[in-house]
Amino acid sequence: MIGLCIAIGMQAQTLGENARISLLTCSPGEELYARYGHTAIRVLDETNDIDIVFNYGIFDFNTDHFYWKFVRGETWYELGASPYHWFMYEYDRDNRPVYEQELNFTQEQKNLLWQALVENYRPENRKYLYNFVFDNCATRPYHMIDRIFIGNNAEGAWSDYQGAEGMTYRRFIQRYTPKGSWADAGINLLFGPKADQKMYGEERLFLPEELMFYVSEAQTADRKLVLNEHIAPFEIERVPWFKTWYLGLALYVLLVAGISYWDRRRKKRSRWIDIIFVCLYGLLLILVTFLTFFSCHPLVGFGWRLIILPMAHLCARFIYILR
Repeated sequence: MIGLCIAIGMQAQTLGENARISLLTCSPGEELYARYGHTAIRVLDETNDIDIVFNYGIFDFNTDHFYWKFVRGETWYELGASPYHWFMYEYDRDNRPVYEQELNFTQEQKNLLWQALVENYRPENRKYLYNFVFDNCATRPYHMIDRIFIGNNAEGAWSDYQGAEGMTYRRFIQRYTPKGSWADAGINLLFGPKADQKMYGEERLFLPEELMFYVSEAQTADRKLVLNEHIAPFEIERVPWFKTWYLGLALYVLLVAGISYWDRRRKKRSRWIDIIFVCLYGLLLILVTFLTFFSCHPLVGFGWRLIILPMAHLCARFIYILR
């Protein structure tokens, strides 16, 4: 029924004079893949009975070999379309605010964007190879909106919003990952030197909140991109101290230090604790090696932060080593 309604709505070749096109920015969710928010485009045209949300964030867990493809960075996403009230239901249910920015498009620009979205939604066009940094649910709407808004304007468009200008990818992404969380630890361990490169201009618009504030300030010589809006900064949850990786690492060091002290007292080495560490750390290095050389993930690589774990283990064993 939903697909039929959308198909009927898309039969409209042109939008009515009072049609509105908005950029929707969805706040973060609890799941790791939803931590960074989401971006979508709403087309509202009461004349043609259209109120559809297009979003480039649809993926299917049931795809053959999904997790293997995900690890390799070969996940195919697609453009989805759903009635506005159905789209909002999910976010209202999870208590995730959705912010809306009505775009200041001419009637011609509205129709250009509408036709581009309908064309993108065709089965043969809707799928694309997802990339977290360079091609995702935020970059696709941005490039489409930017191209249509500028049009034949020789001076182009610009935005006074500086935001994360000059910030590294690592630091920028960590803004949306609760400090001290285990996801934060994963970013530090898996991200390599490429993540410490600084971002400028459009490079920082792959995260929805940054795009939202950038669009809010975007303009050409004669007008602003946003006609009216309701926006607010994302609220990033804090991790309780007892759930942080800091505590986990501290407890591990204390455990190994205790075993080392016991080994010193009895003058015998507990090799099993070292074997367990070497095996687990070896698996981590294998994972980083695989992601670096055999995947499409752009920021993964070997970095100095990988030394933290063996150094912590070695320090905890000093009590035994220096006996």
